[in-house]
Amino acid sequence: MNENTLTSVQTIGILGSGQLGRMLAIAAAQLGLRTHIYAPDANTSPAGDIAHRTTTAAYHDNAALAAFAADVDVITSEFENVPAAVMDVLAAICPVSPGRAALYTAQHRIREKTLARELGIATPQFWPVTSADDLKAAMRGHGLPGILKSSSLGYDGKGQVRIKSDDDMDAAFDSLGTDDAILEEIVDFTAEVSFMVARDAIGGISHFPASLNHHRNGILAQSAAPAPLHDEIIAEGMDAVERMAEALELFGLLALEAFTTVDGKLLFNEIAPRPHNSFHWTIEGCATSQFAQLARVLARMPFGATHIYGNWQMDNLLGEDMWKVPELLASAGTHVHLYGKADAKTGRKMGHTNRLLGS
Repeated sequence: MNENTLTSVQTIGILGSGQLGRMLAIAAAQLGLRTHIYAPDANTSPAGDIAHRTTTAAYHDNAALAAFAADVDVITSEFENVPAAVMDVLAAICPVSPGRAALYTAQHRIREKTLARELGIATPQFWPVTSADDLKAAMRGHGLPGILKSSSLGYDGKGQVRIKSDDDMDAAFDSLGTDDAILEEIVDFTAEVSFMVARDAIGGISHFPASLNHHRNGILAQSAAPAPLHDEIIAEGMDAVERMAEALELFGLLALEAFTTVDGKLLFNEIAPRPHNSFHWTIEGCATSQFAQLARVLARMPFGATHIYGNWQMDNLLGEDMWKVPELLASAGTHVHLYGKADAKTGRKMGHTNRLLGS
């Protein structure tokens, strides 16, 4: 290690080019670290706009991946749909985050729920569905309304459909356009909550305060922290996300989303081994943001403190909300974060605001 530096890691490679990569690049720069973005659209993207370097190439271009890995000291992924095999190519050259197991598991709803069950973490009932006949059999078996989802690639409410026993099962199955699906029971929940840990290269763990979430049209609209839930629920969720991180040998960040039910139970929903929308409030609200913590972990720096400064609210800004921006910019106490996206499309995340509600 150079005696004039805090770490031997000088450049973080980031797979993906969206807003999560952008905010990680900003946090890394504040710690004196450089970033290199790798994505098919790296040179015209929110993250690519501010990174020190970009590589525009496909995720299956092994020569470009090797050159990218040789130019950086550690690599992370800002989204979980990078092919897991990419991690094998990169790991032969430099350390990778979150690791193949975490990425592979988080890419598939059945895999992540199965792991949760194996770890003793309660989940909603679910059934693998590979055909319309599977769907019909599962619906006959429990007879209640459910949610049919693609097992992979769906996000922000996409790739899923609610169904009840008298619906056309063939049409519902065909609407997904995949034979790899999952049927989940509809949970009668009182709240949606997310938990997050950072895990370093030697297994150290750092928790963030939990977030209480509100979705609109399948897209996260608002998060409040710290989540105003019973201590027992918070402790159960923090234990669950820590156990998942350890089972996956995570290197980086892991968010776990869960439901709290009307009878006081916590039910696993899904994981994301990366920075998470519901923790954007940490940028102003925590001693160390989720992005700064990830940069620290990647650079083998000590964890930063994660105590919260009061009560915070994060609101997403979608394409249809951009007319509000001038007023928000003039609002005292409102921190506005815009992602630099050119086209403000309906339902597209264009930015977010963080606001201190009180101490």
